[in-house]
Amino acid sequence: MLIRELVHQALATGYLSVMAENKLRSLLQSKYEHEDLCAFMQLQKAAMEGLVKQESRDRIQACD
Repeated sequence: MLIRELVHQALATGYLSVMAENKLRSLLQSKYEHEDLCAFMQLQKAAMEGLVKQESRDRIQACD
């Protein structure tokens, strides 16, 4: 699976699971194409703007 595919899925659903986050971390440690980097930056922006929720952050907030 490519980074851009994971990003597309997260943007489409508005949600990034812990499993997808871990896969992204793994993929970012290997070689990837420029389009993948651009997609990842788009995902980061969407998360900062609240357009994509992260399961890992939801878990942290639930513990507070």
